[in-house]
Amino acid sequence: MDTQTAVRVRFAPSPTGFLHVGNVRTALFNWLFAGRNEGVFILRIEDTDAERSKLKYEKQLIEDLQWLGLEWGEGIERGGECGPYRQSERYAIYQQYAQRLLDENKAFRCFCTEEELEQVRQAQLAHNEMQRYSGKCRHLSPAEVQDRRKSGAASTVRLRVRPGTVGFSDLVFGRIEIDTNQISDPVLLRSDSSPTYNFCCVVDDTLMKISHVIRGEGHLSNTHRQILLYEALGVSIPQFGHLSTILGPDGQKLSKRHGATSIEEFRKQGYLPEALVNYLSLLGWSPPGEGQEILPLDEIKQQFDLSRVLKSPAIFDTAKLDWMNRSYLSKIPIDALVEMAKPFAVRASLIPGQMDLQTKEWFTQAVDLIKTRIDYLDQIASEMAIVYGFDTDPPKLDAEAQDLLRNPEARAVALEFLRLVMERDILTPEIYREIVAKVKADTKQKGRNLFHPIRAALTGCGSGPDLEKLIPLYEEGSRLNLPRKVMSCRERLKAIFTIDDLRMTI
Repeated sequence: MDTQTAVRVRFAPSPTGFLHVGNVRTALFNWLFAGRNEGVFILRIEDTDAERSKLKYEKQLIEDLQWLGLEWGEGIERGGECGPYRQSERYAIYQQYAQRLLDENKAFRCFCTEEELEQVRQAQLAHNEMQRYSGKCRHLSPAEVQDRRKSGAASTVRLRVRPGTVGFSDLVFGRIEIDTNQISDPVLLRSDSSPTYNFCCVVDDTLMKISHVIRGEGHLSNTHRQILLYEALGVSIPQFGHLSTILGPDGQKLSKRHGATSIEEFRKQGYLPEALVNYLSLLGWSPPGEGQEILPLDEIKQQFDLSRVLKSPAIFDTAKLDWMNRSYLSKIPIDALVEMAKPFAVRASLIPGQMDLQTKEWFTQAVDLIKTRIDYLDQIASEMAIVYGFDTDPPKLDAEAQDLLRNPEARAVALEFLRLVMERDILTPEIYREIVAKVKADTKQKGRNLFHPIRAALTGCGSGPDLEKLIPLYEEGSRLNLPRKVMSCRERLKAIFTIDDLRMTI
């Protein structure tokens, strides 16, 4: 890269839906490139699709970028010398540039109707020919154009594509060159005078002094057309870098069938922005340090280099993202984690919106107990289920617990544990240890043969958190006024066993 060139990059989303993984990765790489090169990151809104563009999507994408920490130095809500930064507010500029190209005979008016264009397309299809504009209106004289316009005939404005080849050296994919006979004369202005994407893009990137265009490889086919427009306008051409497509683990293009894809969905599920940004940065780029994966955003920015962006498609692996998010969660101090977990627990009706000190202390202990078992915060409800009362009457034990308690030796351990607990009013960790020692002596069982049946009898699960930490949560939680009932140890055992004959309810 020419170090003398002032780096100016842009992220230019269309507000027609929520930001998804693909375009956020594009925003991130632009942000990183600008930061690494002390450049400017610009946010531009491409809202020329009036029917589908919605203000709610624009507000959401702004909020999502800020949540991810991808602040922009110029553009929407920031201003700058190259505004306005919404394409819908720049129509007069596009009209001016289109007229300039018409005046210089680098563009022409096309009066072909949609029906005529469709007939040509069908004829080309029938003859296995490349589908392209026939050039019918390319050679209309000025007088013919004037007469047709006076008669009220609708027209589009098309670029007059030059003969020869057009190419560019992509910063990721290398040199890409094609013959211009593969390119139809592209429409710049539609018959209602609204501008097309490629035309707006070139005019805006020119006036906003964009030095590098970093975007998805789906835009590769647009780049040759845009270069022809840059040439026609007689302006400098930015450098281009196209990012490979993001695929799901099955090798297909990432979509909702692979799970969450929008930033809004990831936020609702309780992923951390720093973990999501870290993971997205590794989709198609690798840091220079061998084995580096957990990296803060500032460190990624210092190391980012387009030369390390890969040509091959990136695979979005939710399991890898979950692992990374869990790594970030594990480093959060418990008090901060509790505050982050609180809205998810309130939403799941696990705790009240306003907690007294006793309830908050209990909830803190519960979060601390299960924090290593969650990949994202929305899993709070499912992982804390073991702390609360059973959802069914009689309780439904998991398969491992059922198998354990059907084994005669394991069943004997569980029944002895039950008998001894029922002799006490409360079960504390100290009393629990005493009872376990007595069960061990009475049944001659030890290790997993001792503890697994006890766990199954008390929790209904074959595995789970440390029982010595879980037992106080049962006892203390049963005395709190919580939206969802917490059962004491005795209540839990009674729910699983029938007291009269000590038979299992399964």
